[in-house]
Amino acid sequence: MPVTSLELLREWVYRQTPDHAEWLDAQYARLSESANECDLHLFLGLAPRRLGKQDLALSPADLALANRAYPGWNPSGWSLDGAARIAALLTFRGPRPFPDTFQDLVRTADARELITLYRGLALYSQAESLTFEVGEGLRSNMRAVFESIVHRNPYPRDHFDEHRWNHIVLKALFIGSRLGPIVGLDQRANAELARILLDYAQERWAAGRQVSPELWRCIGPFAESVSAYEALQRALAGTSDERGAATLALTASDTPSARTLLLTTPDTTALVAEGRINWDNLTLQEAA
Repeated sequence: MPVTSLELLREWVYRQTPDHAEWLDAQYARLSESANECDLHLFLGLAPRRLGKQDLALSPADLALANRAYPGWNPSGWSLDGAARIAALLTFRGPRPFPDTFQDLVRTADARELITLYRGLALYSQAESLTFEVGEGLRSNMRAVFESIVHRNPYPRDHFDEHRWNHIVLKALFIGSRLGPIVGLDQRANAELARILLDYAQERWAAGRQVSPELWRCIGPFAESVSAYEALQRALAGTSDERGAATLALTASDTPSARTLLLTTPDTTALVAEGRINWDNLTLQEAA
């Protein structure tokens, strides 16, 4: 059974486009043998027209295999032509180092192409050398481009230092992007990020603005060290989502102060203990 990302991508593309198997065979064979970048560009341009732009059809078993091939890799939401293009990039053995080729591709890509290119980041050879191009994507004012790097993509988890990691989490909140799909969110949590997000929450409150309940996920484990209990007490008095998030954060804190606060919301605490409220489901009501 295929276990590499390239084998999986090719299997999924072939399975969904059996009528194009012969053409794909010829294209991938040429890319594996040719050092001519014109062949790569030609395939990247032809793929959407020949294969279509529909979603890549993946089963739970496929996603499990993806995670086995590269822990944290989740290609749900990819397009069929995007998967074929990433497979081409993984197949091609060009005359230049891959980062140079990738830089040129990013420079000339439109938004949809950028999303495809960035989704494959973790799978590329010399992925650690793509720092500049990744930075350009993170600075993009297009939310979909930003999310192609940080959502369901293990690249930031594996290659970002703490400063850049903290920056992407904060930017996600600024632009209204979810935190849950960020791979490694819990593993890469750190006290400095908790401090930054606590300041952010207090600034939002001072301006009369709402705070994303997901923010408390990154604060909970460090609630003691960043003195977050007063803010968490305020969140407990908020909406059901805020109460659920604050309860989850206090449960992660597991200190005497946290346990004291949890006593003030016994119903929500019980739902958390039963697993009925979690970071993927903050909206369950006590009467459910």
